[in-house]
Amino acid sequence: SNDDIEDVSLFDADDDVSRRSKKSKIRHPVASFFHLFFRVSAIVVYLLCELLTSSFIACMVTIILLLSCDFWAVKNVTGRLMVGLRWWNQVDDDGRSHWVFEARKVSTQGSKTSSEAESRIFWLGLITCPMIWVIFAFSALFSFKVKWLAVVVMGVVLQGANLYGYIRCKVGSRKNLTSMATNYLGKQFLRQTVAKEDQTAS
Repeated sequence: SNDDIEDVSLFDADDDVSRRSKKSKIRHPVASFFHLFFRVSAIVVYLLCELLTSSFIACMVTIILLLSCDFWAVKNVTGRLMVGLRWWNQVDDDGRSHWVFEARKVSTQGSKTSSEAESRIFWLGLITCPMIWVIFAFSALFSFKVKWLAVVVMGVVLQGANLYGYIRCKVGSRKNLTSMATNYLGKQFLRQTVAKEDQTAS
């Protein structure tokens, strides 16, 4: 796989405070809107469809269409515009499948073209919605709503695939995700400890 990695901040914790005012504007409002629109709409339709109509087929088709539109939009448009990341699969001449994870290169001035606000919107939507579909999956399983289980599994698979792909873009295809999470939590704990010591000293 081709790894062209830029350190795009997952939670924007490493950005300089001086740059935050410059990076707080949403530069791609349409992309930011549709990044959340399809995935939130699918969740709302799933929650309300039994109240609005008695047709399971209509609800299922609507939810799957929304999930498919979300998968395509996030994979091909919003990830590239909002955080400068993209991933895809390609097959070489020998018939072997290769996953490619790319990140936008830093410009010569060292500045990033994505804003802090867009990055937060992107990662918040990307992480939260698959977790909600996992909760729906357990709910459908334990309440014996077997007909809804296939719809919920589609939500978990489509949104989970985008989440996995973009995390691989963020941390690099050969890095251990467990060690990345451990390092991040360690940094957060250290910052909280230093902040408490500063408060105590003052």
